[in-house]
Amino acid sequence: MASAAEQLASNLSFSSFSKADELKKRLWFTLGALIVYRLGTYIPLPGINFSAYAQLFQGQAGGIGGLLNVFNGGAVERLAIFALGIMPYISASIIMQLMTSVVPSLEQLKKEGEQGRKVINQYTRYGTVILGTLQAYGIAVGLEASNVVADPGWFFRVSTVLTLVGGTMFLMWLGEQITARGIGNGISLIIFAGIVAAMPSAIAQLLEQGRTGAISTATMLTVLVVAVALVFLIVFVERAQRKLLIQYPKRQVGNKMFEGNSSHLPLKLNTAGVIPAIFASSLLLLPLTAAGFTSGGESNLPDWLAFVVSYLGRGQPMYLILFGALIAFFAFFYTAIVFNPKETADNLKNQGGFIPGVRPGERTAEHIDYVLTRITVVGAIYLVFVCLVPEVFMSNVGISAFLGGTSLLIMVSVTMDTVAQVQGHLLAQQYEGLMKNQKLRGGKRKGSRRK
Repeated sequence: MASAAEQLASNLSFSSFSKADELKKRLWFTLGALIVYRLGTYIPLPGINFSAYAQLFQGQAGGIGGLLNVFNGGAVERLAIFALGIMPYISASIIMQLMTSVVPSLEQLKKEGEQGRKVINQYTRYGTVILGTLQAYGIAVGLEASNVVADPGWFFRVSTVLTLVGGTMFLMWLGEQITARGIGNGISLIIFAGIVAAMPSAIAQLLEQGRTGAISTATMLTVLVVAVALVFLIVFVERAQRKLLIQYPKRQVGNKMFEGNSSHLPLKLNTAGVIPAIFASSLLLLPLTAAGFTSGGESNLPDWLAFVVSYLGRGQPMYLILFGALIAFFAFFYTAIVFNPKETADNLKNQGGFIPGVRPGERTAEHIDYVLTRITVVGAIYLVFVCLVPEVFMSNVGISAFLGGTSLLIMVSVTMDTVAQVQGHLLAQQYEGLMKNQKLRGGKRKGSRRK
């Protein structure tokens, strides 16, 4: 027999959506906020010779600049006020999550509930300002060294730092507003909007390459088929879970005896999400970017940097091997940060729950850790496959980075999470309407008995 939630889900329709006034307000707010973000990616930094910068970016498109351009919706290519994007905030969040695992005072704050979460969020904002300032100053100095600044000097550096950091802080605030007053995760939706906005031009570029003969028709069709297949694979794996059976014993409350029930502890196959791909790409492309900003060309590079660049070019075997290894490492690393088996086992023990055949407490923590490690191996292999297959096409065929595995992973994951939240709002509305109807019917029955 279908559960009540499944019955409600089967009754979702356009009519139920049209009655969800609160949901429509949230969707309109989200859409308006994303439009503001997209407009900001077209407002340029002052004091830049954009014709010279366009030539510079073309030479850096294969480095970390091209990768950041994907995540920032083309703002790096246009050198807009949102060129830093939301990445400093994401980096600060990762650092704070790591610190809460190793610093006792921060770990205690994490256990204090809502008040502790507010303090940690404030520390994250401070970290965002620090990281954003360092990155913005590096960009300003790099632009001056590349001779694309009309009037170099401290005034340009300070104005650039204030503009770029201000843009990042505005995006951070905008993401928080989307999460609170809109639908979905605001930070993820901002990255999603940038990638989706550039996707039509990336597909048009691929079709144009096929039309002009830059790539063969078979290659173009292969790229499209692989992209569609990767989307199906991402949907399948992101929905996959390993459910651990949790049993709750009989308990007595007052004079009443409640029967024991069972539940499940869902463990996602890919707990780390898209974070491993982002971190691995940034770290591996760092030497190429440093070489690109070195004045004088590759002939003037230090010997060690020239060696690294020659072996870590995109598409090289060493690059692919290190890229896959870093993705696997960050998959385990980030999973260990966001999921604590010991804490989960303690919570189950306090609630009276246990895994059948496993002693509560330390044994339960070891069992959860064992299962989590095994499924993380599968999740890491999946991430490596999704990211490396498009990387081979990008390096050998020359397709746009917006068609890469990381971009597809972000788009599909965010879409699934947002749709799930929309369905959750519709289910909540139908449930409230159902309870209201039941109360009305109960009132009518009581009135008829009195007559």
